[in-house]
Amino acid sequence: MAKGKRYSVKFRRRREGKTNYKKRLAFVKSDLPRLVVRRSNKYFNLQIIDNKPNGDVTLAHFNSKNLSKLGWKHSSKNTPAAYLSGYKLAEIALKNKVKEAIFDMGSYTPTKGCTIYGALSGAIAGGLKISHSKEVFPSKDRIEGKHISDKLSVDLNKLIGGKSNE
Repeated sequence: MAKGKRYSVKFRRRREGKTNYKKRLAFVKSDLPRLVVRRSNKYFNLQIIDNKPNGDVTLAHFNSKNLSKLGWKHSSKNTPAAYLSGYKLAEIALKNKVKEAIFDMGSYTPTKGCTIYGALSGAIAGGLKISHSKEVFPSKDRIEGKHISDKLSVDLNKLIGGKSNE
């Protein structure tokens, strides 16, 4: 792969497409913890991570798999589940004295109304202060799950205590 004296091999995580070092440097310079949202085929994994010289430290964590323990009987992958996961992560973060964060969506394509932004909306509704634009959030009907079923929106309101996302 490396040919010639002037060629320098890129960092391994850069070659694998796992780390964008320009974005990471901006996160480190901000001196604020990151709200990291990642999704798998079945679940959302939300973390608040602080950058330290010895390595990153996780301050709060919530996985949408844990929603079933709270009484959620629906999918853990849809927009209402993402919103609820963000809301519950914010509750955990506030208990751990984290009040402000920066949103890190990784290598996901920023699409208006996507489930990743649903998780961000839930974290903001839960009390975290995160810089954002309301234009990218999913509609209120999608967050409440009215596009799926009426029962889902009732269950969502039970779990967040009747608080609105606005």
